[in-house]
Amino acid sequence: MNWHTLNGCGGALGARAIILIAAMTISAAAPGAAEEVGGAPGNWLSSYVGARTLGLGGAFVATADEPLGVIWNPAGLNSLEQNEVRFETASLNEDTALHGLSFAVPGSRLPSFGVSMVALRSGEFERTDELNNPLGTFQTGDTAVLVSVAKGISPRLSLGGNFKWVRQSVEEWSGNGLGVDIGAMYAVTPSLRVGASILNLGGPSITLRDSDEKYPLELRGGVGARVLGGRGLVTCELDQVQGTGVRFRGGSEYWIQPQFGLRLGYGDSHPGGGMSYRLDRGIQVDYGLADQELGFVHRIGVSYRFGGYFAKSAADPAVFSPTGEQAVTKIHLTARTKADAASWSLAIRDKSEQTVRSFAGKGTPPAHLVWDGKDETGLPLPDGVYRYRLMVADSEGREMASPGSMVEIATGGPEGAIQVLPAE
Repeated sequence: MNWHTLNGCGGALGARAIILIAAMTISAAAPGAAEEVGGAPGNWLSSYVGARTLGLGGAFVATADEPLGVIWNPAGLNSLEQNEVRFETASLNEDTALHGLSFAVPGSRLPSFGVSMVALRSGEFERTDELNNPLGTFQTGDTAVLVSVAKGISPRLSLGGNFKWVRQSVEEWSGNGLGVDIGAMYAVTPSLRVGASILNLGGPSITLRDSDEKYPLELRGGVGARVLGGRGLVTCELDQVQGTGVRFRGGSEYWIQPQFGLRLGYGDSHPGGGMSYRLDRGIQVDYGLADQELGFVHRIGVSYRFGGYFAKSAADPAVFSPTGEQAVTKIHLTARTKADAASWSLAIRDKSEQTVRSFAGKGTPPAHLVWDGKDETGLPLPDGVYRYRLMVADSEGREMASPGSMVEIATGGPEGAIQVLPAE
């Protein structure tokens, strides 16, 4: 909210309340964003960062692979593979709370679809007159609801759009507005993407009492690259809000294990970081932390993925001994692709990320395959932990990968004392 709106609401708010509301808006923004656009209409939404994106420095326009990613680039919906529900929350200064809730369904022949809601709520602010006499308290709030669609124009190019409704309230005054965002994402290679979006086309425009505020046009563009065999992500982004300068954001992500990932980012000259942990049954917990003018900002997010399109692989048993009773492991394979499956492959890698055994075929992957712990030449491999991942390509050139999993060769057997029975 800007100063004109506050002044337009009359002297009833008072100077102290004005300062508190400005601080609330700045707190909701990304680190450093307040320096340039902290008072601009709609800055609370355009500078929104979630738990994962906070750790990436807010650089997400070329990735946007989660439901709330539509705030950066609605075309990112097309890169989702499973149905996903996501909830995020943050406690800010002056008892202010920021919440986000989103649900997305990936499409194949039909467009991908998503619905998101983001809300910023203040605590109690003191209401005063022109002489600074107390007149009670009041609250402020902002809410945005986005309905998003995205469609793959080709295996490499995706387009998307948001239709958004925004409501703003200050004391007894409130106003609503409508706006549109559009975005595009292009896969230069399977591991390199570029993304761009235009936000606030034609609005929203909100009137509180006598003051009319129109959200400024915002341009975003960036690049995202998957590295280290898909376990790492490097991303950067440039943003420009109408009437202001260009803001730079950058970040990186690395999954140390299939279940645990770390992030480090840099947005508007302020560092950030975070981590994620994947639980069973498609649940993921994200945490983000950044340092900004008013102190540290924390974000917590929880997502649940189910159904949709996927590739899965699971070894049974996960620990086996080629020289023992469990001489082989059976790796179960399942996949559901957006178009007909064209080919599949599974690579088993050692701790040095060298492929020691690979399997491949045409069409849909088989229900399972058997590995005897040997390499491509038929020689036994040493004891240790090995990683494997199923890759499935469909007839339109899209690729899906299962989460990285581990299997262990253990021929040594358990250690223990040997019982010696006395002779009779």
